[in-house]
Amino acid sequence: MATGALPALAFPSPSLWWLAYGALVPWMLLIRSAPTGRRAALDGWLGGLGFIIAVHHWLIPSLHVFIVVLAALLGLLWAPWAWLVRAVLGGAPSVGRATVALAVLPSGWLMVELVRSWEGLGGPWGLLGASQWEVSPALRLASVGGVWLVSLLVVAVNTALTLLISVPRARSAAALGLVVCAVTVGSVGWWAPEPERSGLARIAVVQPGVVAGADAVERRFARGEELTRTLAGQDLDLVVWGESSVGADLAARPDLAARIAVLSRTVGAEILVNVDARSTDPTGRAGIFKRAVLVGPNGPTGDVYDKMRLVPFGEYIPARAALGWVTSVGKAAGEDRIRGTRPSVMVLPGEGGGGLRFGPLICFESAFPDMSRRLVRDGAQVLVAQSSTSSFQDSWAPEQHASLAALRAAETGRAMVHATLTGVSAVFGPEGERVGGSIGTDRSTAEVFDLPLARGTTLYVRFGDWAVHGALVVLAAFLAVEGARSLRRWTGPAPLVPPARTARESAAHPSR
Repeated sequence: MATGALPALAFPSPSLWWLAYGALVPWMLLIRSAPTGRRAALDGWLGGLGFIIAVHHWLIPSLHVFIVVLAALLGLLWAPWAWLVRAVLGGAPSVGRATVALAVLPSGWLMVELVRSWEGLGGPWGLLGASQWEVSPALRLASVGGVWLVSLLVVAVNTALTLLISVPRARSAAALGLVVCAVTVGSVGWWAPEPERSGLARIAVVQPGVVAGADAVERRFARGEELTRTLAGQDLDLVVWGESSVGADLAARPDLAARIAVLSRTVGAEILVNVDARSTDPTGRAGIFKRAVLVGPNGPTGDVYDKMRLVPFGEYIPARAALGWVTSVGKAAGEDRIRGTRPSVMVLPGEGGGGLRFGPLICFESAFPDMSRRLVRDGAQVLVAQSSTSSFQDSWAPEQHASLAALRAAETGRAMVHATLTGVSAVFGPEGERVGGSIGTDRSTAEVFDLPLARGTTLYVRFGDWAVHGALVVLAAFLAVEGARSLRRWTGPAPLVPPARTARESAAHPSR
């Protein structure tokens, strides 16, 4: 799966494509050799704990010691998977059982990813399939079954390699599994539908860069204005500012709305800003919203989107009554943000109402495959994610976050813009390919990208999470068979024994 990689990127690559070559194998070998199921579960828990800390290490300055508590809780998700590894690979498994492992273990791993993808547990950040975002064949797989299908294939390869190393009698089955994985990856590139290109959209990204100090919000806004003015005369369709680029409700600050409207007239395009401020929504709810607002030459157009999936502990505290003490340990949210209620597809002006339709996402919402899929099903021609990552400079976080846009683009067959305040801004085409250069964490600039538009529907958009449903069926069938076998062992007929012989019978028939 590592063949056909994209050209080297301008920013340091967080890609972990080498996971397909067996990075999970040492862990699986350790688990299968565990003397008991309890020890295997312990090895799985400790491995999961370490994985969570490694993938989310950039949260340590914000959560401090609490990151270990969170990692310990999330690491428990891998304990059942480790028990499963030992159950199917422990000892000297038969060829049949080894073959079953090639389907069961990837399915079990996917269940772990599915559970931890729940927003309250941190969302789908650091999924195994996401490590393949630079690998062209993997992006094609994502267009068929989403990031979930890529995760399944990666774990299947690692399972086959584990069998090759540790189970001599099952090497033929392991080799067959590797061949099946290779054929699957290769065939997808042949028969899976490709996005049909349908023109270009010119979209500018404004990244003000690091702005510190007590008046950072005002100076960041002024820097955004300055950079946006440089875009005049470039025939743009849309200008995108990053998350929290505006620090006040535009309805309460008409002066700010007027300044953005002037910019829109200057550049000849609508501007998508992001407001992080106390406000109200059409239903009358009041509080702090993370809100994408489209502003045109006459002011706000009325197109808004309120962030629906909030960052746990960063934007709200789950079960605040019990966990509110976290605010005294790290930089957890002092006040819960208000959650949006519906997605939004915004429409730019065009002849006959045929302007560009784009779907906004905010911050880590770009990690959720179902959200971008829903926007495309609702008619979005382009996906736009506004992010910040200003709290996590000089870490993996900005690069990790930007790479997610490649997967969402490939899954949906739609180009995606990832625009940040200070992190890594990047743009990807309908097949997950890079468009133009990236904007690094240390840059303050405004750049224009020509996004290739596409028509058509990918299989993932059409059929959704079928890979997850298939994994559930595989696990259910395996557990049903194993349960039936265990039941037969517990309730089967008693072993037949010859009847007791009396002393008289023994004397009469000594040869019996």
